[in-house]
Formats: sequence, structure tokens, C-alpha cells
Amino acid sequence: MNIKKFSIKKIVPFLLVVSASVSCKKSLEEFNPSGATAESLFKTPEGFESGVNAAYTYNRNLYGKEEGYALLEMGTDIWTNAAFNGSTGVNGIFPQTPLTTYQGLISDNLWVNTKMWQPCYAAINLVNTALKSINEAGLSATRKPVLEGELRFLRAWYYYHLVETFGNIHFTLEPTESMVTTANRTGAETVYNQIFADLDFAVANLPNTTADYGRATKPVAEAFLAKALLTRGRHQEASNYAKKVITDYGFRLLPNYADLWKMNNQKNAEVIWAVNYSTNLAFNAGSNLGHSLFLMEYNTLPGMLRDVENGFPNVRYMPTLHLLQAFNEQNDARYNASFKTVWYANQPDASKRPPGMNLGDTAVLVSKKAIPAADRAGKKYTIYDVNDVYGANGTPKDRFHYVSLKKFDDPTRASATEPQSSRDVFVIRLAELYLVAAEAQFRLGKTDSAAYFINEVRKRAALPGREAAMQIAPTDVSLDFILDERARELAGEQVRWYDLKRTGKLVERVTAYNPDAKPNIKAFHVLRPIPQAQLDAVTNKKEFIQNDGY
Repeated sequence: MNIKKFSIKKIVPFLLVVSASVSCKKSLEEFNPSGATAESLFKTPEGFESGVNAAYTYNRNLYGKEEGYALLEMGTDIWTNAAFNGSTGVNGIFPQTPLTTYQGLISDNLWVNTKMWQPCYAAINLVNTALKSINEAGLSATRKPVLEGELRFLRAWYYYHLVETFGNIHFTLEPTESMVTTANRTGAETVYNQIFADLDFAVANLPNTTADYGRATKPVAEAFLAKALLTRGRHQEASNYAKKVITDYGFRLLPNYADLWKMNNQKNAEVIWAVNYSTNLAFNAGSNLGHSLFLMEYNTLPGMLRDVENGFPNVRYMPTLHLLQAFNEQNDARYNASFKTVWYANQPDASKRPPGMNLGDTAVLVSKKAIPAADRAGKKYTIYDVNDVYGANGTPKDRFHYVSLKKFDDPTRASATEPQSSRDVFVIRLAELYLVAAEAQFRLGKTDSAAYFINEVRKRAALPGREAAMQIAPTDVSLDFILDERARELAGEQVRWYDLKRTGKLVERVTAYNPDAKPNIKAFHVLRPIPQAQLDAVTNKKEFIQNDGY
């Protein structure tokens, strides 16, 4: 999409106490209806197109943002706190701390409110406003159903995030045109009925392809429908839609997993849907920070300084020992394609490099294996092995230095001090549809079919000559194996919390594999707390109540 900034006054009269600042300065079109109200905006084809584009931008509150990683990826079995995540700030515990460890996760958590509840409801209200006005916008007979399909897809998308995060939620299909002081708690079944109705309409009316990258299409809607059906236990339908996306639209797994993450290859044949960011960072209203969040503090080590190639180390999130041990890197190319373990000397001042270390020599090695003292002896470079970084039970001992996720690296940033990236965020890609089909087939008792879909993903992941070693048998398939395979394939891609919740494995696997979160996680943590600001704002407090446990 052509990402431009514009301002629409009063475009979304927000539900409850949603801040107006969330939605008023983003769009995906150059068109600027200066001073337009929501009512006038949707009266012209140009304005309507602009409003539809604006409905996409709320994804940028979550995808590629620190808050989004905290909400969708952390507090799971595969990630935990690095050194600069979980500190105590001026105003107390930073919002990400309870989301990663469940310690002190309360209804006042800022990010749950401002980065999940508010933007999703603001987006839904914008969609409801647009749908109410669609017959008055002067749209052509061919364009109208396509735009309605996009809007209904997006409403389903945002409601999915809300119902999976909070459970029974406020639900409406009507635009909020003035301040609202009451809210309902509608059951998940009702919400999902609307999600499926909206997605059915989208599937029936969206085109197979689009020249406007980032828009919803028929295969995008079908891919999301497969995921939603899987979540609701409708496994045969989920499998059918996943297989349709796999076979019908020309998507393909890239031969080399590492090629997925090249900055010059973002628009590739494996990406079904992406949240796109502009190379003009001013248009992004906050760009992608994923490259910096999983990166260790390399820049203070001998022989190293911060540069563009090695990245901007925010030192927020580190892998659990379980995630690293889930890979067999002797067979699986995804380990070295996903993680950075070696840093090469880039310090031009020889006096700041160890004696005898030249530019380009190994300066730092981080290993998930134990490195004996004899193998360390005489090395000029700094070594951190598994015993330096993790305790025997997996509790981190060194939260500054660890194997770092590199999938989201951006060596095209303008300078070493520029934290923002124009990298797109892959929200749905083809490999996940294979794994959706595998999980659905496993749930149906068809382990042979489940193994087939998993093996298609593992075949691509195999190192040359190790294809046979990567193949699994039907007897190898279990729900835990599927979750491990999803971790190997999708680590960091903002799906993990929902994966564990969907499979009923959140508490079990966090307890087993995340020592930081183990003491705190409880059964009620499968839902996030309703934000306190929303509870305080309503007048029907007896009906609109907090989730159990908070």
C-alpha cells in the first residue's frame, strides 16, 4: 500500500474511553479530506477508499511493535526476559513485565489497554461506521462488494484478537456515534458466529490477487478462516481451507528458509498477508522494531561497536533454553537461519580489540552447547556457552548475552543510531497453513496426513543431504510435536501466545519450559484482564465485570 499521512477529524467516536489520538493520524492513501467528519468522509468514493485504508493501519499498533511482541509472543514457552525487559521504572513495573512473567498482571496494565483493547475497538468502530454508510458512498457496482469484503475481513480480524485475548467481550455491529457509558459481555460463540459470517462474505467477494500490497484478498480471508476454524475446533473445515490456500493460488514455500528474511526479498511467493511499512519512516507512525528486541548487547564487548549490519540492541527478549534445544541444527537449516551466534570484529580502533584480533575476525561466540575449557583456551574472542547463559533448570544467568533471533534484522537502516525499520511484518505465510492443516488432521485422528503436511515444511527446512533425517513418521506426531514444529518455523512471528491458548497448553508448557514465568502463571491467565479504565468508565458495572482471577 502507498502509505501516507493524513488527518480525519472525528473519524472514530470511540467505544468507552478509547483515546481519540489512536486513529486520527494514519492512513494508507495520499488523499486528505481536510477537516472531514466521519459522516462526510464516507459520502464519496475517494473518502470511502481512504477510510477503508485507515482501517488497516491499526495493525501497526501490534505487529512489529514491542508491545505487540509482549502481548502475542511473550509469556510463553519460547521467550523470556532479557536484561532491559522487566526493569522497574519511575512509575513502577514497566507494562511488559507482567506480560512476560505473569507477575503482577493486573487490570491497570497499560499495554493491554492501549495496544490491544483500544486500537481493536477503534478499528471495529471505523469498520462499522463505513459499513453503515456504504450504500451512500457512490461506489461502483464492482468496487462496492470488494471494499465491503475488506471491511468485513478486518472486523473479523480485530474481533478475533479481542475474543481470544479477553474471552467474553463487548460486541456490536453498530457505529458508536457518541460517548458510550454501558457495555456488554457477549459470549465467544456469538462473536465467532459473526467472525465466520464476515469471513464468508470476504471469501465470496474479495479478488484472488491485488496490485495493492497489504490488502486482504480471497486467499488471505481463507487463510485466516482456516486459523479461526482451527481455534474453534472445526477441524475438517480448517483443513479444507488450509489445503485450498496451499494448492489454489500459486503460493509456494521458498526453497531456502533464510531467503524469507532478506530485506530485498520481502514480497515473496510465501507471504500470504503482511503488514507493510514504508521506507519513508515518517509515514509509518512508528515503524517496525522487531529487529532490535531480540538482539543481545554485543556492542560493549571487546572488538565490537554498534553498527548498522549488527543491529540496534534493545536487549528485551531472549530465547528460553527449550526453544534453542528444540532445534537439531545438524539437520535443520532453520536454526542458523533464525539465530545469530557469531559476531565479527568491527571496532576500527585496534587498541579496543583483543591483541591479535583483526577486523572481520570472530569477536564473540554464543553457543547453545557447553564449550569445554580446553576448547576455550587460547581463543582471542569472547565466548558464552549454554552454562554461562542458563542455569541447570533453564533460568537465565546472563540476560545481556545470548543467542539472538536475527529473522527481523534490517541492514538497510540509515544509521547505527536509527532504531526504526521499514521491514514488513509477515502476518500469515504459507508454511503456517501447512502446520494448520497438520494440526487439523491430527485432531481428526489422521496422523499420516498430519505427518505429510509437517514433512512438507521440514523438507524445505532440511540442510542439503539431510532431507531423510528431517522426515517424521505418523507415530511421531503429537500435539506437543506440532507446537515444537511451530516454534521452529514461526518463532518470533507473533502467534505463540494464541497457539498455546488454542491448544490448551499455555499453563502446562510455560510451567515446563519458562522458569521465569513458572511461579506466577495460573489457569486464569489464558485470558488477559479487562482494562481497568474500561471497567471504571461504564455505568453498568454489575454486568460488565472483570475476568476471573484479576
